[in-house]
Order: sequence, then structure tokens, then C-alpha cells
Amino acid sequence: MTVAEAYEICRQIARREAKNFYYAFVALPRHKRDAICAVYAFMRHADDLSDDESLSVAERRVRLGAWLDAWHGVLRDEVTDDPVFLALADARARFEIAPALLDELVEGTAMDLQRVHDADQYDTYATFDELYHYCYLVASVVGLVCIRIFGYQDQHAEKLAEETGIAFQLTNILRDVKEDVERKRMYLPLEDLQRHGVTLEELAALPTPLKPNQRQLLESIAKRAEAYYASGEALLPLIDADARPALRVLISIYHRLLQQIEGSYYEVFAKRESVPTSTKLLILARGIVRVAAHRLGAGK
Repeated sequence: MTVAEAYEICRQIARREAKNFYYAFVALPRHKRDAICAVYAFMRHADDLSDDESLSVAERRVRLGAWLDAWHGVLRDEVTDDPVFLALADARARFEIAPALLDELVEGTAMDLQRVHDADQYDTYATFDELYHYCYLVASVVGLVCIRIFGYQDQHAEKLAEETGIAFQLTNILRDVKEDVERKRMYLPLEDLQRHGVTLEELAALPTPLKPNQRQLLESIAKRAEAYYASGEALLPLIDADARPALRVLISIYHRLLQQIEGSYYEVFAKRESVPTSTKLLILARGIVRVAAHRLGAGK
């Protein structure tokens, strides 16, 4: 298999699975889009191994470990016919992505496996600091990998990318509260529940409509997310101009999702919010116009 064929398979995976991310990928120059698709396909496979509920948690850990060992073998120049590994190895070398960052991507997907408790207990986070670390591994590291592909010179971009990832993950947490509660996972920090006088048992009952204090709890998470979205805006001018439209598309789609949750008065137990495809396409169209404008300007 050639590297070009491997990239094509990664593009197909991203097109099929990436949803919000793929709308941003389209606005990237081809070589950067291919690299992002390779990273996404790598992350997607790690997620699939971690989430395969047909296997026990122990079996999932073993399979994920064996798969990661195989990737490390590729880094040692061992031969592979895995298209994701082939494409990612090329992208990693081309954009100087540290192997440790890719290991952290896998660590993030495996966090829920490492934190599994008794089936009757909730998997919880005591403080926002604990939750921040989780968000860092599952979302911020993605941002740190992506900006290496986007291109940047100012080192401050790394902290801003980290915080932009936090904004995205807090948005996901709000959107998925009902689904997570049903899976015995509570990503809202227990200190926040206590501060607002909300119990796990109340949320486990999937309350709708929400009581005022329950709404205030969710609003407090949204306010944190809004603060981190400001980091995304500050990041935009620090990355290479040819990648800015793609990042703007991604930030716009995720921020629109948060705004819809806010607009529903946080009734996340009644309805799972999503950004309509028509809205995503409009955001993408604006991004493509910016791409065209940049290329015309660069050609002068």
C-alpha cells in the first residue's frame, strides 16, 4: 500500500465519522487536510477500541495496549500494512509531531477504562481541576497536535490551543449529560453539584423541566466554556493564514452548539442539541470564501 492510498483511507474514515471536525477539515489545504485526517483516523480507532462494549474492560485495555505497541513499532521503522499507521507516520514526520503527544491522545481515549468503578457507582470527578485534566487529555491534546499541522510561530499558541480544547470538551459534556448519566458517568464536578445544592440522585432521575438550581449548575459550566472560547479567538491570528478558516469553522460550529444549549435554558435532559447540517454548511461556505480570499491574496 502506498502512502497516498493510506491517506485516502483516512480521508474516508474522517468523512464518515468526524461530523463536526470534517466540516473544518474541508477548509484546509490538501496536505494539511490529509495530515489531520490521519490524526483523526488514529484517534477514532483508539476510541473504538476503548468503547467496544462487546468486550470486558480488561480485554479492551489489552487490545488497546497491543495496538499502541504496534504503533510504537512503526516509529521504530518496523514494517506495517496498517493504512492509519502509514499515513500518520508520514504526517508525524512532515509536521514534526512529537510521539509523546500521540501517546497522550491514546491515554485520553483510555481514561474512562482506567476510571471504571463498581457497576452500581458513578464515575465522577471531585473538582474542576480533576475534570480539566480529563478534558486536557481527551480534547486539548488534539488541539496541540492540530496546531502543529496548522503551523504557528508564537509559543503562546500552545496554551491557547489547550484552552480551546477545554471549551470544546465542556460543550460536549453539557450536550451529553443525559447519555453520560445513563452510562453511570458524571462529568460535572461534584464540588459544583454541592455548590448549587444538586445531588447525583436528582440528575440520575433525568429531571425535566429543570429546577432553578439545576439550571444554574449547568449554566456555571457554560460560563466556563464561554471563557475558554475567548482563547480560541485569540489563537486564530497566531496560526498560519492558510489554516485559519478551518479553525474558525471548527470554533464556530462548537460555539454555536453551546449557544443552542444556552438558548434551550439548559434542558439537556429533554433534548440532545446538535447544530443542523444546513448551519454547518453555511459556516463552511464562509470558511471556503476566506480560503479563496487568502489564496487570491497570496497569488498577488
